[in-house]
Amino acid sequence: MSSQNVDELDDSSAPLIEHLKELRSRLIWSALAFVVAMVLCYLVWNPIYNFLTKPICAALEDRGQECGLILLKLQEGFTVALRISFFGGFILAFPIIAYQLWRFVAPGLYRSEKRAFLPFLIASPVMFAIGAAFAYYVILPMVFSFFLGFQQGPLALPDDPAALEASTNTELAGIVFQGSVSEYLNLTTRFILAFGLSFQLPVALALMGRAGLVSAQTLASTRRYAVVVILTLAACLTPPDVGSQLVLFSVVYGLYEISIQVVRQIEKSREKELRAQGLWDEDA
Repeated sequence: MSSQNVDELDDSSAPLIEHLKELRSRLIWSALAFVVAMVLCYLVWNPIYNFLTKPICAALEDRGQECGLILLKLQEGFTVALRISFFGGFILAFPIIAYQLWRFVAPGLYRSEKRAFLPFLIASPVMFAIGAAFAYYVILPMVFSFFLGFQQGPLALPDDPAALEASTNTELAGIVFQGSVSEYLNLTTRFILAFGLSFQLPVALALMGRAGLVSAQTLASTRRYAVVVILTLAACLTPPDVGSQLVLFSVVYGLYEISIQVVRQIEKSREKELRAQGLWDEDA
């Protein structure tokens, strides 16, 4: 291989190496942000846990029951603290991770593309927060109230003195909730993440519509396939009960219909802009 060819090869590989260095830098900053956020959440994991247990405590209080969860394993308390710190660290560090993603992608975009992409980057965490809040304040109380409705008999824990007294006054076999801390946390975080991620659907489809990858007509004509996909995702993201899956399906399908209207508005705005510039093709 001649020295000229070697020089050309080195010159062509330089941009790739620079991109890899930039990617490494962004990944390092994202990882550091996540670790710092995770440590901070670990230091306050108990208040976070108390906040996450408010829905179940409110549902139990409505039934006159004491709010209490149990540890089934000796190390379960520590693993719960780690899980809370991991969950909270991801949410707390997400804006920084998104910013690092933007800093990596932005240099390769035109000014018009930056103006088009930036609103979606801002809307993504906002929609996630709305979805998580919807799950916490609306869905979880409804789901817990439904699940606790299957209790019967003396609604007291077996080691509660009131349980023995109540058991002598009924012929029903008692069914009382004794929740595991780990299982409850897993159920709650899955709901919050499932709805938070599901609320990203309008953002993702609107971004694809802005890029010209999908159209409102295409989304409207593929509703039947969207129903199958949404049902499958609802079955995978929620606990294995039909009620939770139907609730998530209803919300996500509603977001899908909203996405069609958003994409349609984007298309109308694009058409208006092109008409003003005299570039609109009536046959397109």
